[in-house]
Amino acid sequence: MIQYPNIMGDGRSVQDQSVEEWAETLADVVDAGFTELDPTDSWLRLADLAPVRLESFIELVHSLGLTIPAISTSRRSVIDAEKGDEYLAYSHRVIDTAKTIGAGSVSFGFFEPLTEAQKQALWFWTVDGAKNPGDSDIWNKAVRRIRELGRHAEELGIEVSLEMYEDTYLGTAQSAVRFVEEVGLPNVGINADLGNLIRLHRPMEHWQEMMAKVAPYAKYWHVKNYTRTEDPASGVIVTHPAPLESGIINYRAAIRMALAYGFSSPFLCEHYGGDGLSVCASNRDYLRRILPRDQGHQP
Repeated sequence: MIQYPNIMGDGRSVQDQSVEEWAETLADVVDAGFTELDPTDSWLRLADLAPVRLESFIELVHSLGLTIPAISTSRRSVIDAEKGDEYLAYSHRVIDTAKTIGAGSVSFGFFEPLTEAQKQALWFWTVDGAKNPGDSDIWNKAVRRIRELGRHAEELGIEVSLEMYEDTYLGTAQSAVRFVEEVGLPNVGINADLGNLIRLHRPMEHWQEMMAKVAPYAKYWHVKNYTRTEDPASGVIVTHPAPLESGIINYRAAIRMALAYGFSSPFLCEHYGGDGLSVCASNRDYLRRILPRDQGHQP
């Protein structure tokens, strides 16, 4: 749902839309052939809906033949300098909401809202954004808070996936592995969203090396791809969104790495630019083609 805004053209929030208006948006998803949905709180914050509104949304989802196997959060870091406590409380509500609606996975991250410069750029990732502090006390605070969320989720039978994202504590494969190992809970793993890293216009570890490190910890997984061109002579790096099968990450190989360690979580298809929903639909079909039919992954 990342291609859908949470503020409408008339200034209203999606939170305040009628069920009929939600239905108009979700009709696109159904028409694209999807049977699963992650609302993603950049579009709709399920955890902030009043109980009666949440019930209405879930009834709508089911009436359209959709299920919600996972929920993702975006730019609500539990170590945000101003709103960290608020976002921690919100994250607990997300976990409770996941249980209510039958979702088995939630995704959290430490990335913060886009800066004004990023909002003005054609592709926001070409401009540096907020960075997690290089402070051991904040790192330890992040570990404690994720462990707290992880234990809450564990009690409810839900997995927690932490999204890889540049300049955060999960901004490299090595750092991501160190972080989840310090959290030390079996239901807390890594959202191996390597697309967030290989799209950057800066030197980057090869995707295959990153995947080899994080594969044993992979859980709910956001998948997207990019073309990437590097000119060693000039130092110029150029990237652009691409369908999963056409970008620099070989998802056939990456997924096999994760499956070798028992990966069995959902995938979330993402794409920036153009008709992102249609590209996501093509990516879904690609994933179904390459998933092994003998391991219960093929629908």
